[in-house]
Amino acid sequence: MHPADQYIAERLEQRKQAGNYRSLKSEVTGLIDFASNDYLGFARSEELKRLIDLELNSHGDYLNGSTGSRLLTGNINYAQQLEAEIAAVHQHEAGLIFNSGYDANVGLFCSLPQRGDTVITDELIHASIIDGIRLGNANRYTFKHNDLDSLEEKLKNAKGRIYIAVESVYSMDGDLAPIQDIIPLSEKYGANLIIDEAHAIGVIGKGLIDQLQLQHQVFARVVTFGKAMGTHGAVVLGSQLLHDYLVNFARSFIYSTAASFHQLAGIKASYQLLQKSENTIDQLWHNINLLKSLTGDTSFAIAGLSAINCILAGDNFKTISWANQLKSAGFDIRPVLSPTVAEGTERLRICMHSYNTEQEVKLLAATLQKLSND
Repeated sequence: MHPADQYIAERLEQRKQAGNYRSLKSEVTGLIDFASNDYLGFARSEELKRLIDLELNSHGDYLNGSTGSRLLTGNINYAQQLEAEIAAVHQHEAGLIFNSGYDANVGLFCSLPQRGDTVITDELIHASIIDGIRLGNANRYTFKHNDLDSLEEKLKNAKGRIYIAVESVYSMDGDLAPIQDIIPLSEKYGANLIIDEAHAIGVIGKGLIDQLQLQHQVFARVVTFGKAMGTHGAVVLGSQLLHDYLVNFARSFIYSTAASFHQLAGIKASYQLLQKSENTIDQLWHNINLLKSLTGDTSFAIAGLSAINCILAGDNFKTISWANQLKSAGFDIRPVLSPTVAEGTERLRICMHSYNTEQEVKLLAATLQKLSND
């Protein structure tokens, strides 16, 4: 065994002893999906396939791959036109497409805040944002989740250029950031507000910022396409200056092979489908509200603020046990373990979808009722 393998074996054994060892799972079949981020069913949509095929067939000379990074041979007019179209949809001046939401956050936060600057993040912010800040060497402070007093306390001590980073819909609790209250604080302290809309796009129309019409009061937004939009990639929205800056300084953009035409066509088609999905979004919210109403008198009461709801268990082993019981009842609901979440906040993460039937939602509520009584 190589010396490094010995170290690896010890670390993995520590994970196993703590109950948070992770492995890749085989594709889950035969279970009712309350786990995936496919909130609107776009990832399985035959209509989206049809729209993608139409788009591909209308550009019959496209390449299978992009051939290089966008600063070398990988840029095409189609990508730039798509960025302009997406920016217009969200009422921003410009947008820049990245290969994934992770790439977008790392590229934005490693290139923009620099040594001597300050980034203040909600304590539940995406890991990709934390990683990006670390690469940029800026000072990073966290404030208590959705706590405006805690945020202002950090703002008072901030140095250099100041950035505030929040998620409009939080990926683990499914609650919403109080953006309308954060904006006055950002303006008071001259901070630049950045919103991650990964779990809002599609669930809340074009996103929470669009719904609240606050496009001109935030510095930048990250919108990802791998969740409710059913495809892959992400876009950073903001000013043309921000776009040009990222092209020159965002390492995850500069040094990545560009997205293929097929990926870009999928993104375009998903926006076309979103524009005619009001009934699908309404059905999603019907299911969210139904589960909320059916669990109101249980210890597992569902908040129903978004498509994501969590049930706290408090340790890894209990969370795994609950997930296994739900699996035996026919539900695909995944445990979220530490260190993915903070120790003591291990939970089940329940994701609602437009394609979940009323019978499935009622059966889930009854199963949760039984679980809460055990």
